[in-house]
Amino acid sequence: MNVGMIELWEYEPKLLPQQVMSREDAIRLRLNFRDQLRIERDFTNDDRWKIVCRGYVGFIPVNQVFTFSIRPKIGLANVFGMMDYAYQLDFRMMDGIANCSTLEEFYERLANILAKRVLLREKKGLYRSYVPQHDELSCVRGRIDIAHKIRKPWNVNIKCSFEEHTADVEENQILLWTLRGIAQTGLCSDRVMQTVRRAYRGLQGAASLRKFRYRQCVGRLYNRLNSDYEMSHLLCRFFLEQSGPLHLLGDHAIFPFLIDMARLFELFVAEWLRDHMPEGFELQIQANVTFSDANYLKFVIDLVICDSITGKIICVLDTKYKCPEAPQSDDVSQVVTYAVSKDCRNAVLIYPQQLNQQLDEKIGPIRVRNMAFEIDGDLEAAGYQFLDELNLTGLRDKSAA
Repeated sequence: MNVGMIELWEYEPKLLPQQVMSREDAIRLRLNFRDQLRIERDFTNDDRWKIVCRGYVGFIPVNQVFTFSIRPKIGLANVFGMMDYAYQLDFRMMDGIANCSTLEEFYERLANILAKRVLLREKKGLYRSYVPQHDELSCVRGRIDIAHKIRKPWNVNIKCSFEEHTADVEENQILLWTLRGIAQTGLCSDRVMQTVRRAYRGLQGAASLRKFRYRQCVGRLYNRLNSDYEMSHLLCRFFLEQSGPLHLLGDHAIFPFLIDMARLFELFVAEWLRDHMPEGFELQIQANVTFSDANYLKFVIDLVICDSITGKIICVLDTKYKCPEAPQSDDVSQVVTYAVSKDCRNAVLIYPQQLNQQLDEKIGPIRVRNMAFEIDGDLEAAGYQFLDELNLTGLRDKSAA
């Protein structure tokens, strides 16, 4: 790596002396990463900085000398397994991913895979499509804008509407933007960075540099000419979703790489249940409930399970990536409200591990309980155990009674 690494662990405090991290660094981190880090002065330990990571793992550049490397509390193999489901990326089919022992190595391998896919496509020829253009030309091309010509008859140029066959399309622009972000993290070795830069230069002359968000990488339409772009765009989605806010060091912009573990847990549980939903049941992910005509009051429910034949809501579920002693009142109120909004009698809070105090109570007609989808062991076994304990068939029978 190009910079030194200081290790942090999820939710575990780390003390740093002021000579390592200056006051200016601390202020900049507080400003740019207030959701990811809590930074306080600790006067009990020779006036040091006390840093706690709030449920994110990855890398945050601090200054030109070092970067924070934030480690997950669970094993990396399970983090990769959750990503496999959450992002629909079959890591087992990707060379060397299964053998990665650190998050840095994992990031570098994925970056290398994306860059090599781009280089292969550049060798074959970048995807091109017809893009509508409007321009004033010295000769006719396509369709003449008659209204413009009548308004400005003295203009010798002719305003035309035409289509241009070009590689400057979103399919390639997404790749260019993502490779630029990877290059600016500074997290790849010189060998991989050379591959990333070669892929970037190959796209640079053909596609415009435009900013993209991760949502623009999914739900796209592909055809026989660009079907190989789908996997590359899934990789882009992964990189763009984990890119934190822009962090400035002097004149240089550096993109941090941060995995929101709460978001990853939510996506993983949703996609695992989608793949393993028992016959006769249907899973709705991110279900919207609107309470006003102006749409200013609405809920977004993590998971809703309904009877696939009758359409009746069987259960509402809300994922919580935290481990309190017992379910908190606000979380219980939230999931009960979700159940009321869906006219449902079963509400479940899903945590990443068993809590010390279990909840299984009725609030009016609604049964609310907490359950665990444990992520620190065998993920598949934990999923099947969760489904067994949820007992959807039993819930459906009681709802029908």
